[in-house]
Amino acid sequence: MPDTQFLERDITLSPQSEPAGTKFPAKLAYWTFGDPASPAVLLPTCYGGLLETTSPFLYSSGHNSDPVLPPSKFFVIVTGLLGGGESSSPSNTAAPWNGPNFPRTTYEDNVRLQYALCESLGVKKLFAYIGFSMGGQQAYHMSTLYPDFVQNMVCLAGSARTSWHNWCFLEGPRHAIIMSADFEDGHYKQQANKALHAFSRVYSTWALSPEWFRERCWEELGFKTLQEYLDAYWSGGGDANDRLALLWTWQKGDITLYHPEDNGDLAKALGRIKARCLIMPSRTDQYFPPDDNEQEMKHLKNGEFRCIETPWGHIAGGGNGRKGDTEYMIKEIKHFLDI
Repeated sequence: MPDTQFLERDITLSPQSEPAGTKFPAKLAYWTFGDPASPAVLLPTCYGGLLETTSPFLYSSGHNSDPVLPPSKFFVIVTGLLGGGESSSPSNTAAPWNGPNFPRTTYEDNVRLQYALCESLGVKKLFAYIGFSMGGQQAYHMSTLYPDFVQNMVCLAGSARTSWHNWCFLEGPRHAIIMSADFEDGHYKQQANKALHAFSRVYSTWALSPEWFRERCWEELGFKTLQEYLDAYWSGGGDANDRLALLWTWQKGDITLYHPEDNGDLAKALGRIKARCLIMPSRTDQYFPPDDNEQEMKHLKNGEFRCIETPWGHIAGGGNGRKGDTEYMIKEIKHFLDI
């Protein structure tokens, strides 16, 4: 793994951030692979994702003997979300922005910081921007904010706007944290493990699908019981304030905010995107259902739609479903990018 690098930049928080318009000393964590002179590809992290877990099956020969985006041919940039624990986050930022005092940042804050990073690296255009989940939402935001900067974008299990259903789902895990006794309104002295355990258990059902449970897919991972699987994968971890910071960003995701004159018309916002778009939902995703993406497709000028047929729900889009799910994504992305 490469050393983590940081772009340090004072940014002006977006109009939808809290506090809006405030100067904030941001640090963007990132990795790079390959030659900056090669076609550039940016991969942003997702909710709870780290640089090392962000779509390595696309570029790492350690995960795929014939990766789609080998560093020998592409300049791969992997960036961490604000609030994700590697870039500026409640857990790693000094006072007065520490813990619950961390600003509520938006996708706009993230994407503008990523654009500044690309400028600093000499990248004048992205050959591709590929993201999963919150990364997929960032793909939409980058393509909207910088329509001439992105040539191809791939949204894996994401959306252009967080639906009200998605927003309401996130209220469940959010309240699991804020209502826990050890959360202490975010001023905990030791990690709020009870809050994080409750958060994980609320989140677990939504990350998968009814089909996943019906087919007892935990057995594919070698677990005899569902309880064993939950104990191994959904029992906490991370930082409570970081989790909340990312939830807030996710809940506020909406590309129509960049053009107030459109009065929230998503069709008009989608019509402004110039990039070629590959939209790939998971058939059983409970966050970003295919129906939402199919509605988006009607208004994209250069869009292609492919659906991952799997019981593994949302997490399949991040390469954590069945081997065949990941192989399907690789095949379709390679075909879409014509490489």
